[in-house]
Amino acid sequence: MSFTATTLTGSKPEQYAQLLEQARALLHGERDRTANAANLSALVYHALPDLNWVGFYFFDGTELVVGPFQGLPACVRIPLSKGVCGAAASTRATQRVEDVNAFPGHIACDSASRSELVVPLYQGETLLGVFDIDSPIPARFSVEDQHGLEAIARAYLESLG
Repeated sequence: MSFTATTLTGSKPEQYAQLLEQARALLHGERDRTANAANLSALVYHALPDLNWVGFYFFDGTELVVGPFQGLPACVRIPLSKGVCGAAASTRATQRVEDVNAFPGHIACDSASRSELVVPLYQGETLLGVFDIDSPIPARFSVEDQHGLEAIARAYLESLG
């Protein structure tokens, strides 16, 4: 299969609609969580400006373990009690952090990261993991970014069946 990413155009909501369409095309017919996480990480990393890390952490029953990602090498394991990823997983709520250095318990896997958005991934009551996006720009993520990335996370979960 050949995949061609197109340049996103229009307003931010229009761009996220285009990105969601690309994500659904990329995920179509594939149910493997690792393959889909790898492709989504690459798609988002290359489609959106001002990002330095995009990836997944999967819950192993005890803690979050790094999965497919784009960017510099990352922390391998994150306890549910630590950092922005742990907060998203344990509260079941997306964390949109304007300044990671001001976030209690922040884990600096990449010292260049200044802002972060983490979407928890749940199937029913079961924690699957988190979708984590970092930026070197403070306050990089708006409410529109949050809604767009949450929609992409839902498409990922739907792809798993």
